[in-house]
Amino acid sequence: MASQTKYVYDFAEGNRDMKDLLGGKGANLAEMTNLGLPVPPGFTITSEACKAYLDSGETPSGLAGEIGEHLAALESAMGKRLGDADDPLLVSVRSGAKFSMPGMMETVLNVGLNDESVHGLARQAGAGAETAGGADPAAAERFAWDSYRRLIQMFGKTVCDVPGDEFEHALEGAKKAKGTANDLDLDANDLRALVDAYKTIFVRHTGRDFPQAPREQLDLAINAVFESWNAERAVLYRRQERIPADLGTAVNVVAMVFGNLGPDSGTGVAFTRDPASGHQGIYGDYLANAQGEDVVAGIRNTVPLQDLERLDKTSYDELLGIMARLEEHYKDLCDIEFTIERGKLWMLQTRVGKRTAAAAFVIATQLVDEGLIDLDEALNRVTGVQLAQLMFPRFGEGAEVELLTKGMNASPGAAVGRAVFDSYTAVKWSRSGEKVILVRRETNPDDLDGMIAAQGILTSRGGKTSHAAVVARGMGKTCVCGAEELDVDTKGRKFTGPGGVVVEEGDVISIDGSSGAVYRGEVPVVPSPVVEYFEGQLDPAAEDADELVKAVHRIMSHGDEARRMAVRANADTPEDAERARRFGAQGIGLCRTEHMFLGERRQYVERLILADSDDEREKALAALLPLQREDFVGIFAAMDGLPTTVRLLDPPLHEFLPDITELSVRVAVAEARGEAHENELRLLQAVHRLHEQNPMLGLRGVRLGIVVPGLFAMQVRAIIEAAAERRKAGGDPRVEIMIPLVDAVQELELVREEAERIAHEVCEREGVEVPYLIGTMIELPRAALTAGQIAEAAQFFSFGTNDLTQTTWGFSRDDVEAAFFSAYLERGIFGVSPFETLDRDGVGRLVRIASEEGRATRPDLKLGICGEHGGDPDSVHFFHEVGLDYVSCSPFRVPVARLEAGRAAVQTAGSDSR
Repeated sequence: MASQTKYVYDFAEGNRDMKDLLGGKGANLAEMTNLGLPVPPGFTITSEACKAYLDSGETPSGLAGEIGEHLAALESAMGKRLGDADDPLLVSVRSGAKFSMPGMMETVLNVGLNDESVHGLARQAGAGAETAGGADPAAAERFAWDSYRRLIQMFGKTVCDVPGDEFEHALEGAKKAKGTANDLDLDANDLRALVDAYKTIFVRHTGRDFPQAPREQLDLAINAVFESWNAERAVLYRRQERIPADLGTAVNVVAMVFGNLGPDSGTGVAFTRDPASGHQGIYGDYLANAQGEDVVAGIRNTVPLQDLERLDKTSYDELLGIMARLEEHYKDLCDIEFTIERGKLWMLQTRVGKRTAAAAFVIATQLVDEGLIDLDEALNRVTGVQLAQLMFPRFGEGAEVELLTKGMNASPGAAVGRAVFDSYTAVKWSRSGEKVILVRRETNPDDLDGMIAAQGILTSRGGKTSHAAVVARGMGKTCVCGAEELDVDTKGRKFTGPGGVVVEEGDVISIDGSSGAVYRGEVPVVPSPVVEYFEGQLDPAAEDADELVKAVHRIMSHGDEARRMAVRANADTPEDAERARRFGAQGIGLCRTEHMFLGERRQYVERLILADSDDEREKALAALLPLQREDFVGIFAAMDGLPTTVRLLDPPLHEFLPDITELSVRVAVAEARGEAHENELRLLQAVHRLHEQNPMLGLRGVRLGIVVPGLFAMQVRAIIEAAAERRKAGGDPRVEIMIPLVDAVQELELVREEAERIAHEVCEREGVEVPYLIGTMIELPRAALTAGQIAEAAQFFSFGTNDLTQTTWGFSRDDVEAAFFSAYLERGIFGVSPFETLDRDGVGRLVRIASEEGRATRPDLKLGICGEHGGDPDSVHFFHEVGLDYVSCSPFRVPVARLEAGRAAVQTAGSDSR
């Protein structure tokens, strides 16, 4: 008989490598326990139990018994029973998924309290105070009733869906009646009355009394944590962070330790390095006489962690020692939650801390210098997404705007937008094209969709470890927290700054996440120093070089050494080509010739389309030839010595003609006035003749080259003549001619034969040899599926994944965003748009088939990708895995692709070595 699945683990039974099963929090609690650190006793219910519960809607068989066994062991270790009337054991119930999802799922504290045990807790607290040398019965009573009101509030909101605002309104009412803004000024009688008010709220919304049985509280809280995995905000966060939806969450049941027992108690969050800049030092927040949720929620402003040295030097010194030990053990920045209960330090959580993009690069190189990791691991510690964030602009100096106030620099960057005061408005305005700044007193998980939509987040409460700060850093959003001088009125949709300055909803503000400054009006932005480095304007070897620039240079250099794939750029002008080369591009993977037919040159295309004879057509092509040649001379010069892939004309010809409605009006007006309009009438007839119901699947690409005599021949001639001119000038052009939209090898053979004939003619005439390749763009499913045949006539494949995605899915990239994509994303059909990250199962499989069958025919076949997926971090790893020779993307994304190509190589080597 198969053994029953084990669903519950004591902390001593786990370790940090069991995150799949125990979640990040549970695995790290186990690790700290095994390191001998002061961790409150407890146990973890696995993510497998969560998945079983969510699949069936019922507690999995055997789980209740396992919980009972581990609860009994916990009671034995603590010498108390859960909810005992005289000396109660209380526990916290916390979520803990494999990947950190700060604030997205649920926590319930003080489970086990009821109408009887609250009195026992007060006696216990009073006796503890006497032992600590400071008996204060009133303070003990206050603590017990404060703990009970917190339980009802958390339990009601989390487990029973009671609106959290109702509890908040009751709390605000109690403080107002007391004439205070601080909940610490409420005494035991006030809190006892608040408990009664909370119970009334609970009954009104649930139809039942607040549960008094401790085990019922525990079981309901555990189930609520399981269910929170599928809460709307958790789903939204996973989608934003691309976290798989099928992982489930573990649940941690931990003996309560109390930071709200008086001035000798407290709670805090610490980082072993600054998560904003990466600088070494002591960073964190501390809040005396408070529980952990108070720090994260930002409901009271904290003091810097350094102040703990003055308040409790013994605990402070012990904490610093543990921080150093954890960082050395994990070999990374650690994020630590702790509580001090009457002078006793307890570790509640540690994890590898979320950090800003800048901090990620700086910390990675610091750890290399300290000998904790090597450069391969440093490369793995950063991402292309983070590098892209570092390339965003920042605020310039000397702008004539009004400084309103300064808060805490919680997450760096420069954000400008219209002030909005709720998530609904933030989403609504951003969808209409407005840039917004979400302004709140403090954020909570319900604000996530607004935070995603906003350019930045501004709060008047909270510190660097508040919900707003942690989530913003994780998403790479600019954030300023704890701007205490701002009176935020969310209902009135405004905030008031120092001196009575009022900012209404819709007014433009600017926030600087690097300095904490908040400005009224729009502050101009300037280029990032990282972009200036890539542009060659900053020397990373200079003595005064910025620490971040040095770190980026060092990691990028190692990535370039490690990567197998080359990185090219999509560039259509000499200026784009030059910039791409400065950014590290190793050639051009896509030079679109259709951009060369716009503007004043459109008239020559019109002549080509209107040509009634071969002579007229040849004259139009002859006029275009020198213009095309001039374009290619400049591009080949910018990319001298590097390959340049030129795509022959791809779009339908009608795209170069006037709009049919506009032209019809012009003809009608001319006729009404009796004016000559023969040319426009001919043009209108041509537009009607070329009109197609679905032009993207019509006369375009290779079909143009076959149907319109001389068009592709003119382009090939311009390319080869430009390359010959560069060769005679001492240059080294490396030409690759790409035939677009090929469906069958016969199409490619026809165009290739003509191109080779023209190239031979030009080289003979000019007396130079021009090396060139002729290949095709694989952008249709049939091309991918017959790649073995097409490779007989192609020397290279370049995957046009934009069109390949359209034709594989049957989606129009130009229409789907407005039509239905938002619904698909919200319903989970997509985790991310297939136009952003390659669909590996469908489009990716076609790429793999074409690569394998193409190389089976022609082993030296060069493989690349020129769709915008070439700059997407996740997609780059897939292209490395498939064996492509290069990726190509827009110039600005070249550094990102370089970094990810290096990371892909290092990760592959690491997995091979294992």
